Amino acid sequence: MTTVALLYALKKECEEAVKGLKLPTAIQKGDTENRKREAEVHIMRLPRSSDAKKIAPYIIIQYVSGKQWLGEQSAHFRTATVRFIFCVYNENEEEGALELLNLMEAVKTRLLRSVKIGTCFTLDREMNFEDLVYPDDTAPYYAGELIGECHLPPIEQEVDL
Repeated sequence: MTTVALLYALKKECEEAVKGLKLPTAIQKGDTENRKREAEVHIMRLPRSSDAKKIAPYIIIQYVSGKQWLGEQSAHFRTATVRFIFCVYNENEEEGALELLNLMEAVKTRLLRSVKIGTCFTLDREMNFEDLVYPDDTAPYYAGELIGECHLPPIEQEVDL
């Protein structure tokens, strides 16, 4: 299974984690008031980075790096480091900061409880699963990230050397 398949499996997990969690959106042209909706989940990047402020709340799942071990005596081993970027919007700074934490916790809790992702991926329970709330004053937008490692099925060599 590929890294792309892992990202799609993580997207599905995130969508399930935020189901029913309605967050405010920024007022857009033609709107009369803030609407609430679930966070959109995107893979690698937003469809158009110029829309970053327009489409909050959202989550971006990014592949950061990968490793493959090909030990002769041990089983092949493969990991992928993945980063989740979160963004929410709220005019009230206290509520916005708390909504960001709530969104991040929903995803983190879902992943840590299930450990298994899709049919063949797992979280690396030996590595740290780190989170960070960006300290910048960007109100009314609030952002943070989670980063962790996942195990992928190894790529087996076809020729026995």
